[in-house]
Amino acid sequence: MRYAPCQRPASLLLLAVTLAAMAAAPSICAAPQGNAPPAAPPSAVAATTLAAQPLDAQQIANRLEEKNRERAAALRDFEGTRVYEMHYRGFFGSRKAQMVVAVKATPAGKDFAIESQSGSKFIAEHVFRKLLDGEKEAGTNQGRDRTALNSSNYNFTLDSVDTSGETPVYVLQVSPKTDEKYLYRGKIWVDGKDFAVTRIEAEPAKSPSVWVKKTAINHKYEKIDQFWLPEENRTDSMIRFGGHALLSIEYKDYKITDASPLQASASPPSAGAVVARIVAP
Repeated sequence: MRYAPCQRPASLLLLAVTLAAMAAAPSICAAPQGNAPPAAPPSAVAATTLAAQPLDAQQIANRLEEKNRERAAALRDFEGTRVYEMHYRGFFGSRKAQMVVAVKATPAGKDFAIESQSGSKFIAEHVFRKLLDGEKEAGTNQGRDRTALNSSNYNFTLDSVDTSGETPVYVLQVSPKTDEKYLYRGKIWVDGKDFAVTRIEAEPAKSPSVWVKKTAINHKYEKIDQFWLPEENRTDSMIRFGGHALLSIEYKDYKITDASPLQASASPPSAGAVVARIVAP
């Protein structure tokens, strides 16, 4: 089967839509969000109750939303560097490219400055630049409302509790309530102390193109000072008619330039205590 030249870029261009969702939407949990008001701090009684009781999925989601608002209000300006890389092999041959981008984030949005690029010019122009444009779109006030990780956009189900570390980590299944292109379905890992997302394994809520057979997205966060910021994103896409594309984003060289101190989180129950409460009759 042969395809007209105008169809050939489609298998690469669709990845820009997919990755924009993961490059923008998940980072909303820590990114500046304009004049978002900080949530009222929990009372001492509420904090004691929280530590004394095991949490269900909705309570975890509520705490996640609350802490995300606090972090968004506190983290006003930060800088960093990203390294975008893409490798494509399949029906249209092999292509690869890299782009290094400096990022400055403020309440007004994000500014991107391309420091270098190499490899396929098509990937650089039609994939990497589309990712940056998509992130700006998702970062507007309207875009944030549509893509925020909250109960308005997602259903939450408690999958398991990881008690291998000192602090329990809640693993939640998330499913989108709409087919908004920047939403996703899969699992999120929530730190039991900070109530921040530390990891995501998901797929887009809506396939960006009929050319995509399957897309697996893995997103990791790291704690910088008091804030959880993106560390690594890997999106692995299987293209119909025998193609494979791997796109990665490395986030590094963070510098927080303007932030307010966060209120200390209530001490979480120990991992052993969480297990005991879950299995108790």
